[in-house]
Amino acid sequence: MFSYKGVMIQHLERFHDRPTLVFLHDSLGCIELWRDFPQKLADAADCNFLVYDRLGYGKSEPASTNERNNDYMELEADFLHELLAELEQKNAILFGHSDGGSIALIAAGKYPKNIKAVIAEAAHIFVEDITLEGIEYAKSSYESLNMSERLAKYHGDKVDFVFSAWTETWMKPEFHSWNIEHFLPTITCPVLFIQGEDDEYGSLEQVNKTLEQVSGVAEKLIIPEIGHTPHRESPKEVLEKSWEFIRNL
Repeated sequence: MFSYKGVMIQHLERFHDRPTLVFLHDSLGCIELWRDFPQKLADAADCNFLVYDRLGYGKSEPASTNERNNDYMELEADFLHELLAELEQKNAILFGHSDGGSIALIAAGKYPKNIKAVIAEAAHIFVEDITLEGIEYAKSSYESLNMSERLAKYHGDKVDFVFSAWTETWMKPEFHSWNIEHFLPTITCPVLFIQGEDDEYGSLEQVNKTLEQVSGVAEKLIIPEIGHTPHRESPKEVLEKSWEFIRNL
């Protein structure tokens, strides 16, 4: 583990001539919450891997504010580009979950030369009513279901920042127009979109509209009877499909 500009990074490089899998966490996530999934996929695919806590999350330094503008995920894609350049990673496969999936798609659209492929899991490309309803439910559950106590194990005293930065940003009226579809046509690398059929934060329109607009080869895996976190709810299926996708690159 090491730090770059306050961001805590775990980087395992075992293969000289193999891609690096870069894991981008969701709006409440961090390195620890990926558990052993990055290691398992990297082992299966004979790849290196890199996973990091975005600023304000996990073991990274606190962010200066929880105020975010509509371009906050684009700024994270810019940071990812900078980090990959700093580490001389020119053959990255991005695996992003939720916000991380959106960041992966933006990065592939803005910086296509550096991204070999994208696996987007439960990503968003626009705001839906189902997303806002899911966030509203999460807000009401934050105290009643001890979410803050459980998340504090991973984020420490940053836990309220993590939760409020997510909920307050997405619930702002001005954020309802957020949309990243304009990045999709410049994505030329292969894309795999993974989604649970019962995702409580997004409909299958997120998947279909993404695959319709990217310029590279695109495929999807829709898993019945699971929600917003396929790699945790159906790990075997996600690992197998992701490994097959990487193998065929």
